Amino acid sequence: MTTLPLLIAARTETTRTGSDRLEMLHALIAAPTFDPLFRPDSMTIPGDNDVYGWNCRVSACERSQTPTKTFCATHADEWYTWRDGGGNIAEFLRQAKPLASRSQRTFRPCLLCPQTPARSREGLCFLHSRRFVSYNKLRRQSGRAVDLAAWLATQQELPGFGKCQVVSCADTADHPLRLCGRHRYRYQRQGSPGGARLPTGWTPRILEQGGTISVIYQDEAAFRQWCTSSSPVTRMNGRLTLLGLRPLVKAEIKWALFHHTQQQFEGGRWPLPWIQYLINACRDQAVDSLIDFDHRAAAQHPGQVARVMLDYLRQLYFTRADTKDAGFIETEHYGVHFNHRSTVLDLSAVSQRWLRDLLWDFLDSRLTVDPPRGFSTVSAPRRGCVELSAFLEAHAPGGGHDPALLTEAHAVDFVADQRHRAKHGLRSLGFYIVGSKAEQTVVTNGTMATTFSNVRRVLRAALDLGEAERIGLGRAFIVTFPIYTAKAGRRRPFPDDVARALANEANLARLETFDLDDRGLRDIWEALVLTGRRGTEVSKVRLDCIGRLNRIPIFWHDQTKVGNYDQAIRIPERLYERIQKRQAKTVARFIQNHGRPPTSEERPRLALFPRRSTNRDGTHSVSHNWFSSAFRSWVDTLDIAHCVPHQARHTLATNLLRNGANLSHVKRYLGQVSERMAEHYTHLANTDPRLNEALNAVWVSGPGSAEPGVLLSSGEPMGREEAEALAIDLTRRSTPAEGGFCTFQPVVNGDTCPWNMDCHNCDKFVLSGADLVYWHRKREQWRTLAERAPDGATADFLHDVFEPTARAIAGLEKALEALGLLDEALTLDLRRPQDYFGRVWSTAFRAQELARHESEDEAA
Repeated sequence: MTTLPLLIAARTETTRTGSDRLEMLHALIAAPTFDPLFRPDSMTIPGDNDVYGWNCRVSACERSQTPTKTFCATHADEWYTWRDGGGNIAEFLRQAKPLASRSQRTFRPCLLCPQTPARSREGLCFLHSRRFVSYNKLRRQSGRAVDLAAWLATQQELPGFGKCQVVSCADTADHPLRLCGRHRYRYQRQGSPGGARLPTGWTPRILEQGGTISVIYQDEAAFRQWCTSSSPVTRMNGRLTLLGLRPLVKAEIKWALFHHTQQQFEGGRWPLPWIQYLINACRDQAVDSLIDFDHRAAAQHPGQVARVMLDYLRQLYFTRADTKDAGFIETEHYGVHFNHRSTVLDLSAVSQRWLRDLLWDFLDSRLTVDPPRGFSTVSAPRRGCVELSAFLEAHAPGGGHDPALLTEAHAVDFVADQRHRAKHGLRSLGFYIVGSKAEQTVVTNGTMATTFSNVRRVLRAALDLGEAERIGLGRAFIVTFPIYTAKAGRRRPFPDDVARALANEANLARLETFDLDDRGLRDIWEALVLTGRRGTEVSKVRLDCIGRLNRIPIFWHDQTKVGNYDQAIRIPERLYERIQKRQAKTVARFIQNHGRPPTSEERPRLALFPRRSTNRDGTHSVSHNWFSSAFRSWVDTLDIAHCVPHQARHTLATNLLRNGANLSHVKRYLGQVSERMAEHYTHLANTDPRLNEALNAVWVSGPGSAEPGVLLSSGEPMGREEAEALAIDLTRRSTPAEGGFCTFQPVVNGDTCPWNMDCHNCDKFVLSGADLVYWHRKREQWRTLAERAPDGATADFLHDVFEPTARAIAGLEKALEALGLLDEALTLDLRRPQDYFGRVWSTAFRAQELARHESEDEAA
């Protein structure tokens, strides 16, 4: 709908005029490369045409396919019954019986009158068939045989009646009213507007004698109006008639029909009835061009066809430079097309011409130098400029149309206005397309950040290029716009109860009930949970997306968001087996629809999860909106908190860190652009490696020192020099010991401990924040021993022995609490003895042997 004002406004500009466009289209239509099939005003499309074919798929069937199917209505019903019974398409086509046409698609000439179409089974025109009926009746009454050949010898040719008087009809008239048979029948059913009739007592003999039969009208103007407004009788016979259209719109439709055959994409099939309905609507609206066509007054499918035709024509009518004056950006001029988006970006809502030109220049540079991956990259600058334009129109002198009058105060007022609207939830000043209509949306912190940052980008680009100085826009106005970024929220991992509900087998079986066509809803969900991929990275995978490398199951996918294509990750065996079953179902569906298995060239293009509609070749995947909608419906049936599929990605990232992976591992496995983004997906504080470093940096003196529990290092925050010094201290001047670190340098350097490793009674032993839970366990152990003592003296002795350790633990807790790390330290256990028995800790190699092996490999 946005294309309508864009192109209408452009007609008054200095671009190509209507006559220029008509001449250009006529030249293109007359070109040798143009298909002659689309040149006549009345086209006859072959039933087996690659793009506009209309034959029923059953061989030799004379009936036409319905607009949304490949079979006629009868065979479509038979095929669905056959398919539901488990049959495939090859078997159905072999046993299906062709059907005769229910109506005559074309009329052969009369046996006596070559200029008049035949209407009877004998091949006679309307007038001769009436005579033959009378002759036949008399012969039968007299008991004599009917001899058609003898009767034909007694008759003579009657003059033709010319073309049907209905303007849009291309058929020949077969009656003295000068209407074709179909329109004559429609005229009578509609009450004979204008009262056209033949005089009483007329006979065909008048025509044989060279006379004419005059038509009598009650209101001839009404009859002529009916002939002008009546549409062609719609029938699936491959006919398209553009008669009655004005010259420009007629040429536009012809060229668009041909241009559509040159487009290599699925889902753009135009059934002939839809095209004829569009032609009829253009005739009814008396439009000069498709630009003037009112989509809202047309049916859904003709309106869709018209919008695509306008997209084709826009690229023809407007050069890239023309779009700047017309007030829009055509992304196809830059070879850019965003999925599920129109190729046109409307800039006409920016009323100030100088601001609109700056916005156009900014978008033109971005699309030329670095085409964005997502549509929001180009729509966000438009949103900011639309909001600024609406503010200037209302509050700036002269509506802001003179940039030289704008000062720093106007920019400050705009910033204050946006903050006020965001704080109180007020609506925006500009109008934005929401669904199918334009409306003012609520200003939030997010939209405010988008407005400020993008207005600043557009204006600063103009300042850097000297455009601002050329138009007289002050620098103070530009630099006032703040650099504002809203804090982005993030999804939480699934809570334990939600995770259990989403993994429950009974609930998963219920999820399958929302997949009516068995397109793989549950398979997509389980793949998201087990791999942590983005939604479209799973739903858009191809058929051959799994394999084995060194007997390890691998999942191949495209990470389009970060530009990584054909990436492979290891997957669990059960997911591999589930995808194998889905592959078999997809191939079976292909065989059912095509009667043969896919070829080696077709397999790489097939979608693993094919969508249901407009997907004859099986290359189009289900949309992520389809998956999300079904997922929401499923979650609504469960007694759990609100959740979305993307939380599975956050859950996996958090679990990876919890099980020992670092941020680099998470970044690599999840396909993140940076470790900062990987950190965005991890949520538990006690899994943050930087926190672990901070806990290790909090040292207190051990129980064997003169003053147990004295803070020896301050932890975070610290400067760079202090951090580097501490790193040296941790790696070279200490060594891990049971429950802490040993700082005695001979031991650190590898010598034997002179105190037989009695660390807990040594003044060289220190405790770190990472050891708090370990010492809590030791404290509980000593308390248990004291409680089990046979007498009070023994219990007091045990308490006295452990008292220095208790002071050290208390000092460690006090130090951690002062740094705000106590709660995290209590939930972190870095000193689990079982860790040291794992293969990673227990498997060791001699350094010399490793070095020698590496040298041999390099020599080889």
